Amino acid sequence: MVESIARVRHIRVTPQKARRVVALIKGKQAEEALAILKFAQQSASEPIYKLVHSAMANARVKADQENEFLDEQDLYVKNAFVDEGTTLKRFQPRAQGRAFQIKKRTSHITVVLATPEVAEPDAATKKASK
Repeated sequence: MVESIARVRHIRVTPQKARRVVALIKGKQAEEALAILKFAQQSASEPIYKLVHSAMANARVKADQENEFLDEQDLYVKNAFVDEGTTLKRFQPRAQGRAFQIKKRTSHITVVLATPEVAEPDAATKKASK
């Protein structure tokens, strides 16, 4: 089983908006996830598309290092989550000398791709089936 991780940190997308896009691809095949992200209208879909593509490349490299066969059709999104990053605080002038605070939120996005585990029947289940 090959498992690869890709992360992007301090991306200028609010976590709430990124979580909506990540929810679209959880549990899907990697190729299907790329197709979904390519045509999704949300602005967060572009960096997440790049992240899934990067995770697929990481899986290829990891499989080569471990001398394992990797069929990219088998890869699926095992886990994907969005954490809140640092918040940039900016001020906008308002009437009568007041200031209005603007919070520019950032996100840390993580995508984990894996190949499905091939479960070998253990001795107990072999005995039960006989």
